[in-house]
Amino acid sequence: MNGSTVSIDHVSKHFGNFHALDNINFTIKQGEFFSLLGPSGCGKTTLLRIIAGFEFPDEGAVLFDDKDIVPLPPNKRQSNTVFQSYALFPHMTVYENVAFPLRLRKVDKNTIDEKVRNYLHLVQLDQHIFKKPNQLSGGQRQRVAIARALINEPKVLLLDEPLSALDAKLRANLLVDLDALHDKIGITFIYVTHDQSEALAVSDRIAVMNAGKVLQVGTPFEIYESPATQFVAQFIGDTNLFESTVVSCENHQTPGKDPDFMVTLNTPSLGLQAQLKGDTQATKEEDKNILVTDYEHTDEGQKVCFTIRPEKIRITLDEPDVHGRKDINVFKGIVEEPVYTGFQSKFYVRLENGTIIKVFKQHTNYLDDGPEIAWKDKVYVSWSAEDGYIVEDINA
Repeated sequence: MNGSTVSIDHVSKHFGNFHALDNINFTIKQGEFFSLLGPSGCGKTTLLRIIAGFEFPDEGAVLFDDKDIVPLPPNKRQSNTVFQSYALFPHMTVYENVAFPLRLRKVDKNTIDEKVRNYLHLVQLDQHIFKKPNQLSGGQRQRVAIARALINEPKVLLLDEPLSALDAKLRANLLVDLDALHDKIGITFIYVTHDQSEALAVSDRIAVMNAGKVLQVGTPFEIYESPATQFVAQFIGDTNLFESTVVSCENHQTPGKDPDFMVTLNTPSLGLQAQLKGDTQATKEEDKNILVTDYEHTDEGQKVCFTIRPEKIRITLDEPDVHGRKDINVFKGIVEEPVYTGFQSKFYVRLENGTIIKVFKQHTNYLDDGPEIAWKDKVYVSWSAEDGYIVEDINA
């Protein structure tokens, strides 16, 4: 099967005075696993329903391979939808549920039998073809729904939070199977979820949405490592975020590298003035500077945020030996609240100036960071210069 390129062309949708979608504009590549990610009420399901044909946009167009499909009914769009609720016929067997779309089209029995068995094999349900839905687990029922959605060989498969009703372990297993299925059949998947870990795990690209707007489109790596806005930084994973003001921005040239900028920030919550030069960031105890390279030009007085992921921060009882390196940030603090979560511990550390910083520590015997850290311990938190980043847009 071949997928379609899907273009969302300046789509807006209103329900009374409520702006569900506000000028949404992006393109999904042919055969891409593309996720619409955001909190409840952000507009992601409304957008999916517009693509499916269950809602109509007030403005804009939806194109499959450059053809506007908005005037077409759902059954003419070469797309099928998998719902969270499965929507299976309880009186039919697995075989009959999957065969139903073909029987509606009056396809001959031999072709139906061949296709049904092929797609049930694809979703690993060969041994359950004569069972009723109530004899299946939640994960198996969702596999039936996926097989039924694929039986008509659509160019685009729409998935509306299909795993949210399943328990965590089953959801994780089915997510892996769904990713493998996409790789096998090669059509375009558009996947709606509020679960950031799901989107990061399976997507080729992600559109992060909030309040009817698309805030950023990018690969999982781009979304996580280079969030475009404060909301994206906080919604995707966890982070420490410190508001700053640009003091100055000067051209800078490192021999053998492309030109970049040296940006100086005032960061009140960390109690220091920061310099940013490119991709590396560091706190020097003698002058309290942070360095960042390859950073775009910023204007004096501009409000930005400096942010560092908790899992990229090291926490130790002893002062870390940085071997004279200038690119390591080191701060002293006291553990306010340790939280054990199984595979890691989360620490909330109060720095000397009162700021709370979150640190996630992986549990492993391979990396020995000394004795266990407990409540009220005096600690050092440190991170590499390369691990922090700057978010310019702090209002979105």
